[in-house]
Amino acid sequence: MDYGNSDPRAVSRHDTPLLHGAKGVKVVIVGGFGVGKTTMVGAVSEIPPLTTEETMTQAGAGIDDNPGAHGKNTTTVAMDFGRISINRELVLYLFGTPGQERFWFLWNGIFEGALGAVVLVDTRRIEVCFEAITRLEDRRVPFVVAVNAFPDAPQYPPSDLRAALALGESVPIVTCDARDRASCRDALLALMAYLYTLAAAQETA
Repeated sequence: MDYGNSDPRAVSRHDTPLLHGAKGVKVVIVGGFGVGKTTMVGAVSEIPPLTTEETMTQAGAGIDDNPGAHGKNTTTVAMDFGRISINRELVLYLFGTPGQERFWFLWNGIFEGALGAVVLVDTRRIEVCFEAITRLEDRRVPFVVAVNAFPDAPQYPPSDLRAALALGESVPIVTCDARDRASCRDALLALMAYLYTLAAAQETA
């Protein structure tokens, strides 16, 4: 499959802002419908998260149905928002995107000004994250892939996931539990470490 090139060498030296002196930065949480974006923002946010969850009704039957998201009866219709302080100098403002295709038109506005992204993946439905990865690559937003550890989801070696997602060798792949604050924080720290690596490479280029 061909979903673009996620190799950070394809990123312009002006596309990834340097983190030195950063106080507040925007990070987006993306992925397909029902992969755990709202759960992740809610779990890690140090403030009560702003959500736009609405109850799914019969009017959405055949539109929002997702065979891998059993028991899901609400859906994000705009975005989720939360905040987490990494340290005294760095605060992340988290924006979760809606997953359904009919709300994808909102993504460009949510991506605007983002320093980086976490792509949440459900290995039972890996294909639902392809569009998110493609859009991030098109907008040259650096990202890490976080595999949400659903109890009944199959586990694959990182090399297999990298091949399936057509990821560059340097793009981090981590495992997280979107319900667990510490686990979500670790995924965000992996993103920050990746961004520092990109910034350092730009400075020495």
